[in-house]
Amino acid sequence: MSFSVDDRVLALAGIAQALQQVRRIAETGHSEAGVVRTAIDSVFRIDADSPQAIYGNAAQLAPGLRLLHNYFRNQGQDEILPRLALAVLQLERTFVRNGDVVGAVSEGIARAQRQAAELGDSAHPDVLGALGALYADTISHLKPRVMVQGNPHYLGQAGVIAEIRALLLAAVRSAVLWRQTGGQYWDFLISRKAMVEAVDRRLR
Repeated sequence: MSFSVDDRVLALAGIAQALQQVRRIAETGHSEAGVVRTAIDSVFRIDADSPQAIYGNAAQLAPGLRLLHNYFRNQGQDEILPRLALAVLQLERTFVRNGDVVGAVSEGIARAQRQAAELGDSAHPDVLGALGALYADTISHLKPRVMVQGNPHYLGQAGVIAEIRALLLAAVRSAVLWRQTGGQYWDFLISRKAMVEAVDRRLR
């Protein structure tokens, strides 16, 4: 299967909007339910037919595409978000090279997916807790560690931490997709104009 720059920006949008929710939860203790559900559903759609199908449809990625639109034009409002995204892209490289961790994560996702089916809600707190624990037991031990800053009041709450970790797992999943669609670090220099145009097309 061949992929285009349009596919790659969808994966980047998936990373961006998952991490934006991480930042929001860490600062306020609250998240946007629909955006979180899109992120978690992407973790479960391992065998989707296209990058677009992984997120349901491109419209589900509008928040992430708007973030990319702003950052590509140096209008991003959160200086920490790009640093988090870079850490996730680096972490993905370590993750995919560790077969044992990949296997453990795959098994854990399958268990959480069955749990979500039983509960009838992919973003149920119990499902987020299971995915958060999976991230903590596996990917969080790899380097580089993704360090999340925020309000200590909220970062001391188990439910908040579980949701943040579940979203970090979703961000890593989108990073894997970005690589699978041909994404490389050089794209941000060499293909920047093409990515800007692809983002704008998706937002029309």
